Amino acid sequence: MIKLLKLEYYKNLNYRPFKIFTALYFAILIAFLCIGLFDMNLFGSPINLKEQGMYNFPEIWNFTTWIVALLKIFLGLIIVFSISQEFSNRMFKQNIIDGLSRKEFILCKLWTITVFTVISTIIVFAITMFLGYTYSATTNSEKVFEEIFFIGNYFVKLFTFFCFLLFLSVVLRKSMFVFLAFFVYWIAENIVNKIEMYQKIGGLKGAQQMEAIKNSIFYTDYLPLESMSRLIPNPMIRLNMAKMMGLKYEFHYPTENLIACLVWCGIFILGSYWVLRKRDW
Repeated sequence: MIKLLKLEYYKNLNYRPFKIFTALYFAILIAFLCIGLFDMNLFGSPINLKEQGMYNFPEIWNFTTWIVALLKIFLGLIIVFSISQEFSNRMFKQNIIDGLSRKEFILCKLWTITVFTVISTIIVFAITMFLGYTYSATTNSEKVFEEIFFIGNYFVKLFTFFCFLLFLSVVLRKSMFVFLAFFVYWIAENIVNKIEMYQKIGGLKGAQQMEAIKNSIFYTDYLPLESMSRLIPNPMIRLNMAKMMGLKYEFHYPTENLIACLVWCGIFILGSYWVLRKRDW
């Protein structure tokens, strides 16, 4: 493992985009976590997310993980550039000639993905604890750790997303094609989701529609991006202003989506290895 990590480190050490996007990601990540400390303008009125309960335990775990998950594309750029430049510079072929197996190549990338995911998760955990203990209305230990499972969900969401980009990078090899394919897939998944939604609740209204949504099984919920999305729900409904408007927050742990993400991780990793073995490089 150490040997593979060292190999990956030295390969990326002099790759300028790798260093730039890494620094940019972690800088923006920390800035986004502190966004609630500043007043924001919403429809012409100032709003302070800290005063709206963003940093209160246990809600803070939901807020911080959801907000920083929006930034995962920055870290995704690092992963894609790191892999794509190996093919464009023929480094992959040279590594194979020098004795690196295709299995070891995939393991190199997986360890890189894992390291980035772990570091990101630790930073989010540490800053969330600091902000929570500093600004939360309650620091009761029961409340503090009540929703800490969102940190685990964040780790799985990030790792699954990177495995998806790993697969696209191995298949398409060029970073431009990878991001284009990702964008096209994102649109396609949303279209399929809307079609299934229309088929099951089209024509229904009010209570009937809500009942159908609650009791129906939507198979598109288990597609890669939707599975990741459902691990951490949008927390804006938990703001004090939303509560004053009578909006209620309901959350049931997405066990099925968690399992789906783990299955997709396996598919993307094995698929990447299969492509490397079958394609003539």
